[in-house]
Amino acid sequence: MKTANPHQHAPHQATPGAQPGKYLTFTLGEESYGIPVLKVREIIRLCPITPVANMPEHIKGVINLRGKVIPLVDLRAKFCLPIAADNDRNCIVVTQIAAPSGGTRLYGVIVDGVEEVANFAASDIEPTPDFGGAVDAQFITGMAKSGTVVKTLIDLDKISAVDGTIAIQALSPSHSSQAK
Repeated sequence: MKTANPHQHAPHQATPGAQPGKYLTFTLGEESYGIPVLKVREIIRLCPITPVANMPEHIKGVINLRGKVIPLVDLRAKFCLPIAADNDRNCIVVTQIAAPSGGTRLYGVIVDGVEEVANFAASDIEPTPDFGGAVDAQFITGMAKSGTVVKTLIDLDKISAVDGTIAIQALSPSHSSQAK
């Protein structure tokens, strides 16, 4: 009798990717991106941002949202896209993501504009293409086809995890002494 290995996955599930369902789609430049709508807490207008010292360029600082301090990331800068002038469509998508200590935490991302809530079926979602070793696609969970447009589905939990590591390194005494 053969025992199933609980850690063995079917080949198409080896790398967790985008799941069918509802996604909030938004723009960064001329491109469309999406995140699972269940991660979205709210969408707000740009508001005063408090900068935090020693952060990478894409981490803009924090905002105070009804008494909660929320880290804020500019996805355009994170993805190395050209910086554009702010306009009335720019907004902050406040999301709820996994916290390193367990549970969830709030995480804000600046986007150029919100498009819609789109429902993608499994047949609409393709796995992340192999871009070769020169392109870092670790934040992409899949590509969703919507008519003639392709929307890049991204993983904010992975982006936040990398940013958390950067922030810890930037604030650690050993890193500070090396920077001098």
